[in-house]
Amino acid sequence: MLNISKYKLNKEEELSQFESMKFVNFKNRYITFNKIMTALGIVFLVFMFLPWTQNVRGSGYVTTLNPSQRPQAIQSAIPGRIEKWYVGEGDEVKKGDTIVFISEIKSEYFDPKLLDRTQAQITSKSFSQSSYTKKAEQLSRQIVALRQERELKLEETRNKLIQAKLQVKSDSIDLEVAKTQISIAQRQFERIEQLETEGLKSRTDLENKKLKLQESEAKLVSQQNKLLSSRNKVLNAQIEISTIRTSYDNKISKAESDRLSALSAQYDTEAQVSKLENELSNYSMRSDLKYIKAPQDGFINRAIQKGIGETFKEGAEIVSIMPTEVELAVETYVRPIDLPLMHPGEEVRIIFDGWPAIFFSGWPNLSYGTYGGKIVAVERSIDPSKGKYRVLIKPNENETGWPDVIRAGSGAKTLALLKDVPIWYEIWRQINGFPPDYYLPTDNNTNTNKNQNTKK
Repeated sequence: MLNISKYKLNKEEELSQFESMKFVNFKNRYITFNKIMTALGIVFLVFMFLPWTQNVRGSGYVTTLNPSQRPQAIQSAIPGRIEKWYVGEGDEVKKGDTIVFISEIKSEYFDPKLLDRTQAQITSKSFSQSSYTKKAEQLSRQIVALRQERELKLEETRNKLIQAKLQVKSDSIDLEVAKTQISIAQRQFERIEQLETEGLKSRTDLENKKLKLQESEAKLVSQQNKLLSSRNKVLNAQIEISTIRTSYDNKISKAESDRLSALSAQYDTEAQVSKLENELSNYSMRSDLKYIKAPQDGFINRAIQKGIGETFKEGAEIVSIMPTEVELAVETYVRPIDLPLMHPGEEVRIIFDGWPAIFFSGWPNLSYGTYGGKIVAVERSIDPSKGKYRVLIKPNENETGWPDVIRAGSGAKTLALLKDVPIWYEIWRQINGFPPDYYLPTDNNTNTNKNQNTKK
């Protein structure tokens, strides 16, 4: 040993002279310290068994519950050029108030009398349509008249045909009578001729009988001619019937063709009138679209298109408007691991940015400056930009309302309250990185039990 130090290691020292040893060896102080440590241990053990409310934290912003109440951009349905502004940023507008007036930039809509000219075309086409309609009606009446005339003509010709047939029958009978008469005259002539040969009759009687025989023969020829003439009349009547049918069928067909042409022109004109009326309605509505109006009561947030004479395309955003009457909600985002714990109707504590709050996550009853909310909807697909799920929260009607001055877009932090567990369990869970205890709300449990009983 070098014995550099002035203190000797082999030298005995009296420890009682040191203040620290005096403090340690003082029995009363030692007993007090043990009591304090024991009390602290008991308090710590009791503290570890106190209830702790598990929660799921999220961050988001204030929005509106109804999509129609969220800030919206008013777009122009037609391309145009800004001519006049009627409002400024920050102005309050009512539904239907004119915000801006625009003019046309397409050449086909430059005509200031476009509506009047289109109406004149509709009037002219309507008169044309009416004329075609009347023409079709006249042709319909003409067709009816031709059919009636055809029936009368056919009836008259049929009567002629019947008369001709009866005449043929009458002439046939007369022919038979003539044949009988010539037969009788022939026999009488032969008898007289024989008697004259025998000298019983005179030559005059014979000549008279011969004259009668010749008259009967002439009558027979005449009757045959009459019969042939009557038969020709029958043929002529039949031919006339066929001719009448053909003639009137041609006339009726032509009239029907003209009628169908008139109807076709009528329908085509009706289509043109309908098209022109549609164009007139579109022109009229397009004229109304030149005045961009407020879709609902609200405030003008920002003018997206600026100045006078600035042109834009159809669908371009003109101004941004914020509705006056809104029902606020909070849109928050939670981790995928916490999604199974989010259920509609669950209570949530909310801390708004800019509002002082003292919050004890495990003891929400001791917190100050937080506001109550209830889960309305839980999104079923993840937000790819944030990697979290979106949860929509509305105010809790059983608690104090949210501040009146908060606006859509303000930041908010949310804590969804879950099960009550001992503090030691929560510390153990946090150390091991386990998720909060999974559970179902009472209503869901009841429905689940009912479904299971139904299956059994």
